[in-house]
Amino acid sequence: MTGYRTVVVGTDGSSPSMGAVRRAGQLAGDAADLVIVCAYYPNSRREVEQALDEMGQEAFQVVGSAPAEDSLRDATDQARSAGARSIDTVPVLGPPIDSLIEAAERRSADLLVVGSRGLNTLKGRILGSVPSEVSRRSECDVLVVRTTR
Repeated sequence: MTGYRTVVVGTDGSSPSMGAVRRAGQLAGDAADLVIVCAYYPNSRREVEQALDEMGQEAFQVVGSAPAEDSLRDATDQARSAGARSIDTVPVLGPPIDSLIEAAERRSADLLVVGSRGLNTLKGRILGSVPSEVSRRSECDVLVVRTTR
């Protein structure tokens, strides 16, 4: 038993973010409610495909901005296979940091789980990263899951 009643996790649909979803699913298990949040900006399938072709590994910035249904469906499958039983999904039109913080506050979350992507990059250090900003601003515990090597 983890002692957490409500766990919120963010995903952008990328493989690394699914690592955070799996860890959140393990933590939630049978004992806690899991809320999966996907912040996005609307992009067409064509725009997403073009981003994948042109941006390679950095395409998560656009792919994660595609309509959230696919990402949330995949994340639900990942969380369920990791042991989560009570799962709710929340697509949010807007920036990821604000979306995660607001979802955690609305749900009275005990734990907010994010992946480590961007934490140790030059861009993340200069512009800020989702894990560092969420850690700084969250009112609840934050778990940063190592999702990149």
